[in-house]
Amino acid sequence: MANEPQPEPTIHDATGDDLAAAVALLRRQLDEHDIRLDDAALAHAVRVLIEQPEVGRVLIARCGGEIAGVAVLSFLWTLEHGGPAAWLDELYVASAHRGRGIGRQLVEAALQLARGRGCVALDLEVEDGHEDAARLYARMGFTRHRRAHLVRKL
Repeated sequence: MANEPQPEPTIHDATGDDLAAAVALLRRQLDEHDIRLDDAALAHAVRVLIEQPEVGRVLIARCGGEIAGVAVLSFLWTLEHGGPAAWLDELYVASAHRGRGIGRQLVEAALQLARGRGCVALDLEVEDGHEDAARLYARMGFTRHRRAHLVRKL
């Protein structure tokens, strides 16, 4: 029923049991952003973050028994921030679960995790045309960076 209360989401670190569902959500995210990465490479990247928490983390938002959202965090050392930082590489909430604050909860969990690791900043990107996400991040204290992101595949 439409008015039936939804279960409160819980946020936790992904485990090997979450791998397939996390990859499926991230596949949707990458497809929506027109980012090409084959399924094997995506699964490998997620698996490494699950198995090597010193490299990064995969956070899962679960509503009842269903995975409703995912956030992917990588750790790095930056001169720009003068030390350890975290990169919020991807954040995705399944369309059926949007508008319930799950994205905010995932970002808050990522911030808490980064602080706990001694990070001095959390960086992320927002693609043009994703104003709702940009407004969410601005309300959470993120500011625009003047640099443009460039990449060269190796």
